[in-house]
Amino acid sequence: MIRLLTFFSLVVLFVVYSAVVYTTGTESGIRLTTAEQQLINKGKSLYQAKNCQACHQLYGLGGYLGPDLTTAFSDKHRGPGLIRALLRSGGNLMPDFKFSNQQIDELIAYLKYVDTTATPIKETRAKIQRGLSNR
Repeated sequence: MIRLLTFFSLVVLFVVYSAVVYTTGTESGIRLTTAEQQLINKGKSLYQAKNCQACHQLYGLGGYLGPDLTTAFSDKHRGPGLIRALLRSGGNLMPDFKFSNQQIDELIAYLKYVDTTATPIKETRAKIQRGLSNR
């Protein structure tokens, strides 16, 4: 009788947990205006059209020639100023794509959005850095 009660309890808990995860548990909490969403979508399309993923990574996926851009926007050593400068004129290994100011704004909006969704990556990096500094 205890086994049967335990089994049904686990089934009920699984159903409740699944309902929470597949409904409210996956909401991001990021609210964007229509204009912001359009700017981000244009930046994403441009990122894909210029094949940026051949050299750069987002969320650990992409090439290794350039730096990982997942948290580039909030990185204190890079940030939006350096991103804008590199997009405007290229760098040592990065070609000058001759982006317009509008295209640069679109790419920066996309990278800012990616950065805001990268919370677990930021926390993991912070833990690794704390662990390395404690040695």
